[in-house]
Amino acid sequence: MLEVYIDGASKGNPGPSGIGVVICLHGETVKNLSAYIGNATNNIAEYTALIYALQEALILKAQVLTINTDSELLCKQLKKEYRVKSPNIVGLYNQALHLVSAFKKVSINNIPREDNKGADKLATQAIKRQIKERGL
Repeated sequence: MLEVYIDGASKGNPGPSGIGVVICLHGETVKNLSAYIGNATNNIAEYTALIYALQEALILKAQVLTINTDSELLCKQLKKEYRVKSPNIVGLYNQALHLVSAFKKVSINNIPREDNKGADKLATQAIKRQIKERGL
């Protein structure tokens, strides 16, 4: 069973955006992902982080997954408590559901922002690296 922390960040909303993913096994970090995803909204960045996390968990051959996010919207949409209204999100939402179906069990938790500092830092670093390299 893997425990995953995800976060997306956007400087400007929309603006330069990044994702951060921390993957843990038995409380130990096994992988960090940090990537710049171009201009996007914060919600698109959150869903993109989720997709990266699900893909990586499949590569690691996980069967049971716990996803932790500080995005209440993403959490409640995946639990089908909120509808997905944004046409910009619906494709990412459907892709995430498709990936989720590959696991035996996926739990999603909405956690406080302060409990998601690792993923937040990785998402922010991706944006800062891009700004520094490209002078955005």
